[in-house]
Amino acid sequence: MKRKVDKEEANKVKSNKTELNKTELNKEELKKAYYHLPGLFEFYDFYKEFLPIYKNYREYFYDWCEIGSIYGSPADCLWGGGRAGYGDDDPEKVYKLMKENGISARLTFSNSLLEQEHLSDAKCNRLSQIFEDSNNGIIIYSDLLLDYMKTNYPKYYFVSSTTKVLTDFKDFEQELKRQDFKYVVPDFRLNKSIDQLSKLDLDYKEKVEFLCNEACSFKCNARKECYMEVSRKNLGLESSGHVCYFDKDKKGYLFSKAMNNEGFISIEDIQNIYMPRAFKNFKIEGRSLGSALLLEFIIYYMVKPRYQINLRELMYLDNMLDLF
Repeated sequence: MKRKVDKEEANKVKSNKTELNKTELNKEELKKAYYHLPGLFEFYDFYKEFLPIYKNYREYFYDWCEIGSIYGSPADCLWGGGRAGYGDDDPEKVYKLMKENGISARLTFSNSLLEQEHLSDAKCNRLSQIFEDSNNGIIIYSDLLLDYMKTNYPKYYFVSSTTKVLTDFKDFEQELKRQDFKYVVPDFRLNKSIDQLSKLDLDYKEKVEFLCNEACSFKCNARKECYMEVSRKNLGLESSGHVCYFDKDKKGYLFSKAMNNEGFISIEDIQNIYMPRAFKNFKIEGRSLGSALLLEFIIYYMVKPRYQINLRELMYLDNMLDLF
């Protein structure tokens, strides 16, 4: 009898130690930030050069952050949305590059206007077959497509797209409660709702993925229509005539402009506001903006100041380079 009691006590102590270890691991995990980077297809050549540097020169990068995923969709992707897809690299090469470097690849299938007839698209289904992997995800808008993907490609995890433009915090909370989604990207105008965000349960905080560097007007009330216009374009539908007034001065995206946006999340914000509150997922906009700007995003958010020139030198600089 005594032996039985001793054995039960030993098992109890072992169980408590296991739970303690899990708690410690969770604490360590909360000290990490994960960046979700753009251009899975259009910046293939960039990532082919950059990822080996990221892997072999880790001292260049802050030890509190890692690449969580790289997202995007190729040109002429019917299920794509948010931005028109660019880049026509062989998807098998792209998949191989991500796999070799242990990076989660996310297909951006955020078209908001999909109908049943679109689900049989050969190119999108082929993409889904190539990338189907438990480490890979789908950024998605349509519940119709979500049900189709869950049935036909069950290995993926799913990300609720920012193209849903969730600006009402109650709507955002309801989206977080959906078990279909591993991550939810709110509209960037909820980025600074710190009091409400802080009250979320830990499980929900870990699902939140903030869009950091949006330059669109904080007061824009036609953002959803902009996304729908891209969806129309990808489906080959007639334009609604919607005109985006984001770039009135015709200068295109400027990082300096994004930094002045009310919803901008700086590296200091990540370290001092979001991570202490257990938020750890941060999305960087940049599809179709160009690889030079992508490098600047990475340098700003991930690279220690003393090594920023080292990364530039390895990526593109030489002492004979003339800018003009």
